[in-house]
Amino acid sequence: MNGIMIGFIGGGNMAEALIKGMREQGMRQEIIVSEPREERRRYLEQSYSIKTTPSNREVVSSCDIIILAVKPQNMAVVLDEISDLVTDEKTVVSIAAGITFSFLQSRLKTRRLIRVMPNTPALVQEGMSVMSLCECFSDPSINIVRELFMSIGKVITLPERYMNAVTALSGSGPAFIALFVEAMIEAGVRMGLSSDDATTLAIQTASGTARLLDTGMSPSRLREMVTSPGGTTEAGLRVFNEKGLRELVISALERARQRAEELAGGRA
Repeated sequence: MNGIMIGFIGGGNMAEALIKGMREQGMRQEIIVSEPREERRRYLEQSYSIKTTPSNREVVSSCDIIILAVKPQNMAVVLDEISDLVTDEKTVVSIAAGITFSFLQSRLKTRRLIRVMPNTPALVQEGMSVMSLCECFSDPSINIVRELFMSIGKVITLPERYMNAVTALSGSGPAFIALFVEAMIEAGVRMGLSSDDATTLAIQTASGTARLLDTGMSPSRLREMVTSPGGTTEAGLRVFNEKGLRELVISALERARQRAEELAGGRA
């Protein structure tokens, strides 16, 4: 990655997570970030010893790899602003949900396009990122981008047609899991635990379970290990089954995927 200059358009949380991950993994490439807020620019400069600018065009002019880290609703304006500077030698990476290759291609001259859907745990280098590559794009910069996102967690590559499902499952998933943990904490408080103790119990249980599953143990196997016939877990699981938890979760994810499709189609 030596000699490659990486630029971020947008200096928000996900851009910061990537910059932090790169630095913690010993990647010393030059980085420049465009960000409209002066206070945020100053923070990024002081925290990560990088260059910042209020100009999106300066980033595009200076960099080999440009990461579009802006909100989907702002993407069209940003692309119109920089389109004349994006030559076919530049690689453009979008991390905005619902922004398709066809949308990017309609506004940019380059075909060196990559979509990546990271998720919020990237903020602690435990993210799940899914890469999708524009057709016929075969270039060493693909490996550079993959290495960059590996600095904040795990990376897999899938065709673009799966990106809306990815958005629902891993993109929205942290919020769904957080809601379940919130409910566990509330239940603990209702049963007489202090809020602090209930929070510690619920979060560590969720974190430990995730780590156990990450060893390769299947969710069904873990559930069976905890569930004794006639025991407390079986009693609780029976309520989940009676209330239709499984179908409720599936329905929520399907609705999130549908919304991703609506956003990709330009529907508000």
